[in-house]
Amino acid sequence: MKTLTLIAALTASLSFSAHAATDIAGVSVNDQIQLQGKPLNLSGAGIRSKFFMDLYVGSLYSAADPVDADSVIHGEHASAIRLNIVSGLITSDKMIDTIEEGFENAAGDDFDALRPQIDRFIAVFNDKIVEGDQFTLLSLPGAGIEAYKNGQLLTLVEGERFRQALLGIWLGNKPADKDLKQEMLGQ
Repeated sequence: MKTLTLIAALTASLSFSAHAATDIAGVSVNDQIQLQGKPLNLSGAGIRSKFFMDLYVGSLYSAADPVDADSVIHGEHASAIRLNIVSGLITSDKMIDTIEEGFENAAGDDFDALRPQIDRFIAVFNDKIVEGDQFTLLSLPGAGIEAYKNGQLLTLVEGERFRQALLGIWLGNKPADKDLKQEMLGQ
């Protein structure tokens, strides 16, 4: 009887942990988030590092299953990229420079045409950034990107090509970090 009770307890704890959040660099990454009433499931998450320093945890959530870079960038399902800042070394200026560089790589020939939208989006990072801040970029195909900081909606930047370029920063052919791209895609 004790053996049966022990097996039941172990089975219960295993099924509970399968639904628990994943911890990456001290950040609790949930298996699912709700944005605009839409459930989005975690595809994967990883750490963005530069010069051997952890900067942020990047995670990808999607309504689609399975998930690949092309289906997120060009697909019809809502998705979200979440950035949890884990370093006090990230400043507003550094984040703006990094995002700007990411757009240059991801937008290609459309960079100049997207400049007004890029400038509106980059304004999300104008305020001071501190360790523990969380940015959520909700991708709405056909509409654009809603940008949140610490759960508060800051802006909606419209435009399908802009939306694709923004996602391309992390998931495109020239991602900011190839290892992070693979981790976000759960590969």
